[in-house]
Amino acid sequence: MKTTEKITELSIDLETYSDIDISKCGAYRYADSGSFEILLFGVSINNGPVTVYDLACGDELPPEILSALTDPSVTKWAFNAAFERVCLSYWLRRRHPEYFTGNRTPGDPAGIYLDPSSWRCSMIWSAYMGLPLSLAGTGAVLKLQDQKMKEGKDLIRYFCKPCKPTRVNGGRTRNLPGHDPAAWQTFKQYNKRDVEVELQIKKRLSRFPVPDFVWDEYHLDQEINDRGIMIDKTLAENAISFDHLSKLTITENMKELTNLDNPGSVIQLKNWLTDNGIEIDSLGRKEVTAYLKDPNTDPGSTASKVLRLRLQLAKSSVKKYQAMQNAMCSDMRAHGMFQFYGASRSGRWAGRLIQLQNLPQNHISDLAEARALVRSGDYGSMQLLYDDIPDTLSQLIRTAFIPQPGYKFIVSDYSAIEARVLAHIAGEKWRNDVFAAGKDIYCASASQMFGVPVVKHGINGHLRQKGKLAELALGYGGSVGALRSMGALEMGLSEDELQPLVDAWRGSNPNIVSLWWDVDTAVKTVIRQHTQAEVQGIGFRYQSGMLFIILPSGRRLTYIKPRIGENRFGGESVTYEGIGPTKKWERIESYGPKFVENIVQAISRDLLCFAMKNLSSYRIVGHVHDEVIIECPEETSVKSITDIMSRSPDWMPDILIRGDGYECPYYQKDN
Repeated sequence: MKTTEKITELSIDLETYSDIDISKCGAYRYADSGSFEILLFGVSINNGPVTVYDLACGDELPPEILSALTDPSVTKWAFNAAFERVCLSYWLRRRHPEYFTGNRTPGDPAGIYLDPSSWRCSMIWSAYMGLPLSLAGTGAVLKLQDQKMKEGKDLIRYFCKPCKPTRVNGGRTRNLPGHDPAAWQTFKQYNKRDVEVELQIKKRLSRFPVPDFVWDEYHLDQEINDRGIMIDKTLAENAISFDHLSKLTITENMKELTNLDNPGSVIQLKNWLTDNGIEIDSLGRKEVTAYLKDPNTDPGSTASKVLRLRLQLAKSSVKKYQAMQNAMCSDMRAHGMFQFYGASRSGRWAGRLIQLQNLPQNHISDLAEARALVRSGDYGSMQLLYDDIPDTLSQLIRTAFIPQPGYKFIVSDYSAIEARVLAHIAGEKWRNDVFAAGKDIYCASASQMFGVPVVKHGINGHLRQKGKLAELALGYGGSVGALRSMGALEMGLSEDELQPLVDAWRGSNPNIVSLWWDVDTAVKTVIRQHTQAEVQGIGFRYQSGMLFIILPSGRRLTYIKPRIGENRFGGESVTYEGIGPTKKWERIESYGPKFVENIVQAISRDLLCFAMKNLSSYRIVGHVHDEVIIECPEETSVKSITDIMSRSPDWMPDILIRGDGYECPYYQKDN
């Protein structure tokens, strides 16, 4: 279809084929496969009627559309636009290189992908409004006239993935349009409908546009995902091999100790323990660890040896290495590990694929030596020098992320960012004084709570752990239950100590406690009266059946269909609609301290975004809540990075933030 209309906007949806499992490997590895191709290209020009180009059956995209894909003046829209942009990057470079232009400085791995700055994502718009991160979910919640077609899953399974060769299908490994022409026509309708639903979402949300500065953050996020982070392939492969050998050895040792056919079986092992006079409710890590730490447990007994071996056997360190292999593209880098606006309540990122957000920490002193043994494949020395190989491999996971040759990593993070933000917006002066003086907040908190000086590894140093526990568990309205879930009893505190610890922390932080209930009152007032309010520079507004919390940065948090109800204790509570713990759309209960938690985490996220924007001239390859990982030349100084991290934004100029940092030849936690 040729058009003389000037193109200013495209809305796109692709149907594609690849032999790579996108759910395990991600969009970048999926499109990097040599078998990847675009089957259908559904497009609306300037929000007009949708046209489907059947590329699998010989259709060609018109030159004006090909040009628009790399024209920075044309806005490209899609639901989960990262998929369309990445797929089109590979497709254009292979099929129409004359239309492809890179977007970064020479040598930057992000340069092989289409510049994200002219792309917009209606999934991100949905997430900004507190809606689901799926086209079907968003369409259902918005009650759109046209919904995503339910036949899609079966059609995608049939046309977009390899099929199992059978006698009935002639031994083929892929289904083509000619194998089921009727299904193919339905597939084209499905492709068209997806664009139509995306257009309806944009129209429905048009009254609540995403601010330009949030789109700028999205574009930076896309650049970081495009750049990816290099994987030490040798380390990952050898770690998987070592883990396999270690598990075989552990299993054989357990067999010798128990005479069981399958000591990994929970039923068999529990029966064996019972026969040996050991009663334990569960063989989960927490219960087994508690049993082994019990002073009444004989550490030299056969049962203790077996349970320690079970803990090693249950270690899942190898899964991260396997995820690295799955995600690694032909450039030896893992891409697409960060989901922008993955947490709708705060706008924080969510992890994807390898999940940088929950990597094990490293504490062994000879990290480099252990790493060298794994890289060299010297399992014999590893077995000789390390009693717990699964734990050692787990601690080496971070070190499998490496800079490209000739570069190094600088890792910079914020010190106690949430505690600083909470103290700042609550106006808790003694806490701000602690941060201004560069002192330890856990010692200071314990000192404030117990009225005595507390020095780490010094006078009353034993109280620091209580201060740390209180800080981590109680800042957002947590009480005795929060202390228990944080492991207070396992740390040696008695049940009788918990409530006094809660009372002491709250008594030491009256402004934070006031903030919880001031926010609670503001939220309820705004919902009841359909009005607006402000607490400590945080705005609250009811509009069009939604509660908006306006952050100092200007970004909004959205809560859909809020109302006042009664909680399970008979008290008053706020509920709203969103994705709950069950991953389904449901009503969620909240109250003042929980809203404060959302606000503090959201502001902390905005501060990290501010730092990342200031650091965008450097090659950011990863980030985790309060931390940025930069791949940089050897001559780059840590101070140059931490100075930038320590800047305060105009919208919160007095916040006491401090960037710390270190350099390393591979990713690691600085001990």
